[in-house]
Amino acid sequence: MHASETNADASTLALLALVWSLEDSRRAERLLALTGLTTNDLRARATEPALQAAVLSFLEGHELDLVACADHLGVKPEVLVRARAELEA
Repeated sequence: MHASETNADASTLALLALVWSLEDSRRAERLLALTGLTTNDLRARATEPALQAAVLSFLEGHELDLVACADHLGVKPEVLVRARAELEA
């Protein structure tokens, strides 16, 4: 599913970005290592804005991932950056 097809809000974009991030084991391990999150955190807190913002911030920290995720979701990278800012507001 492409985010552009759903007119996704910030939370939906973050959840889609989380799924994308976890699809690759090396990227998933890096996400956990750099954010300090655990798999239990992901399960229990996936709908919390703070966790969602952390996932998007993780992607922002590695531009190649940010661009690849945005491309996969059918949005511009700036849309993910704005979504993170909205979740942190």
